[in-house]
Amino acid sequence: MEYIIDATNKKLGRMASEIASILQNKKSAYYEPRLAGSDSVLVKNIDKLDIAANKREQKIYYRHTGYMGHLKEKKLGIAYAENPAKVLRRTVERMLPKNFLKMKRLRRLIIEK
Repeated sequence: MEYIIDATNKKLGRMASEIASILQNKKSAYYEPRLAGSDSVLVKNIDKLDIAANKREQKIYYRHTGYMGHLKEKKLGIAYAENPAKVLRRTVERMLPKNFLKMKRLRRLIIEK
């Protein structure tokens, strides 16, 4: 089954947790934890997502380049301005269980602008 979600005026975290449960197939009557599932999610109007002003300034994404002292950081507001689809995908990815099915489930997330 394909779910279509309109992101207009929705909170980032609440929408991401809903998407994560759909991708795990938990809303289906045929839920099986060991299977990737078959439900897919299409997200529209990602540019109109509602993120609180405090969270835009205080939430920081970290990444390390591999060299000593090269810890890079980026605020949520800047990351969202550059690529809102990447922010949503990263949020959903971190809400899914950390196992071999995670990438199979993430492939069924389609984000439109």
